[in-house]
Parts: sequence; structure tokens; C-alpha cells
Amino acid sequence: MRTHRQWDRNLLLGVLFICLSALTSPLMNGFAKLLGESYSSLQVSWARAFGHVIFMLCAFVPRFGLRMLRTKRLGKHMIRSSCLFVSNLAYFFAIGFIPIGKAASINMIGPLLVAMLAWPMLRERTNIGRVTAVLVGFLGVLIIIRPGSEVFHPAAPVIIFSALMNGFYQIFTREIADTEAPETSAIYSSIVGAFGMFLVLPFVWTTPSSLFHVVLFCSLGVLGAISHYFVALALGYAPANIVTPFSYMQMLGSVLVGYIMFGDFPDFLTWVGAGVVIASGLYVGWTQTRRQDRVRNSAR
Repeated sequence: MRTHRQWDRNLLLGVLFICLSALTSPLMNGFAKLLGESYSSLQVSWARAFGHVIFMLCAFVPRFGLRMLRTKRLGKHMIRSSCLFVSNLAYFFAIGFIPIGKAASINMIGPLLVAMLAWPMLRERTNIGRVTAVLVGFLGVLIIIRPGSEVFHPAAPVIIFSALMNGFYQIFTREIADTEAPETSAIYSSIVGAFGMFLVLPFVWTTPSSLFHVVLFCSLGVLGAISHYFVALALGYAPANIVTPFSYMQMLGSVLVGYIMFGDFPDFLTWVGAGVVIASGLYVGWTQTRRQDRVRNSAR
């Protein structure tokens, strides 16, 4: 039985790892934006996916062996992997035109999209409060991108598309979570981008012009994989309802990376819109936690 001190320590570790994830992912996006100035977003996205698979194989094969590649849900893995690759491709393309902080604030719509998709796809019950929160979240995104104004950029809606595809990826991941081991899902999550892109890569390939660019390309998959691993560690130490709100620190991490690497800083309305989106996401997460608590209590 856990003591209060052990419980407090685990909560702190959970928060620490989710915050580390919120800093690691923006750093990867910053490197991708740098590379996007000289290379195709297809090549950058391939490096992200291929590096992820190689890093995961090196991390998991010594521990689990090649048996972790066995799966009865190969078709579903290919679908979810395609969704993740398209999501990353769209995001890397868009941040070539808009600041990372602004892109991250738009991307905060992701949890709301998952809540919206879970209703028809997973038959998860919803209510008027959650539907309203999703609509308010979209209002926050409109405040950020401001269609029709001089600050609007056509690449901004691409971030919404990226978040939508990532939402599909998360829904499909939930569907196979009961039958597939986490390491199996982690490996197959990037399989389409890593190897399917070999059909296209010769037509978009540009040989890296410096050792620095080679290092950046190699770092994409490693940083992406580490970010996912930090999330898994966080959820292992603390409940999702405690650590998930801290994932919104990715907005602050993105602002920090964007300012240091590119001199970008969000304007006032971007902060306002991000606040609206985050508040809507927190409300949806809170209602989901209450629903789970009621289910657990009724099962006792």
C-alpha cells in the first residue's frame, strides 16, 4: 500500500515527465521548422517517422525481442500510422509559414476533436456541456487565426487538419489498446511514414548540406519518441486527470522555442484564443474524469 509520501513523490514525477514532454515536442518542431527552410516537408516528415522506428527498435528489441512485432491488427495499425504521418506532414508544412507558438495554440484544439470523434466512432456518451465546450474551443481557434484579417495565413487551417488527423490516430489507438502491447503500438505508429515514403523519397530528396543538418534530421525521430515515452512515464506515475492539464505547457514550450530560435512571440489575441481553447479542453477533461469516477463507483 502506498504511503502519502510515495503518493506525493509519484505525483511530482508524473507532472515532471509530462512537462518534459511539453518541452521536448516543441524542440522537435523547432528543428523541423529549421529544416523546412531548406528541405521538403515530405523529407522532414520521413526523417521524423524513420528515426522514430529505428529508435524504438533499438530501445525495445533487446528487452522484448522481435515477438513484439507480432500483431493481429495489422490493417488497423496501417490506418492509424497513416493518420499520424499525415498529421505530422501537415504540421511540418504549416510551421514553415506560421510561428511555432501560434501553431501550438491552434493545435490545442486536438483534445476537443478527440472528444468530438469519440462520440460517433467509439460510442462514448456525451452531453450538451461537452458539445458546448467543443464549440467554444473552435471559437478560440477563430480568435487565434482571425479569418479575413491581415494576420490570417492560409496555412493556419492546415494545423486544424493536422489536429483532426491526430485525433483519428488517437481514436484508432484506443480501439486496439485492449489487444495490443504498448511497445507494439509504438513501433507500428510510424511504420507507414518510415517505409511507405521510400516510394516518394527519391523525387523529393535533397542531400543534407552540412553535418548540422544531418544531426537535426537524426534528432527528429529521437525527440518525438522520447516525448511519447515521457507521456507514458507520466501516466505510469500519476492519474491522467492530474497530469493531462500540464500537457498544455506545450504552448509555453512552443513560445519559448519560437522566441529563442526564430524571434517570434504571440500577440495578445493569440494568447486570448489559446486561453479559450485550453479552458475548453480542461472542461472536457474534467467531465470525462467525473464520468469515469461514476462508472467506477457504480461498479463497486
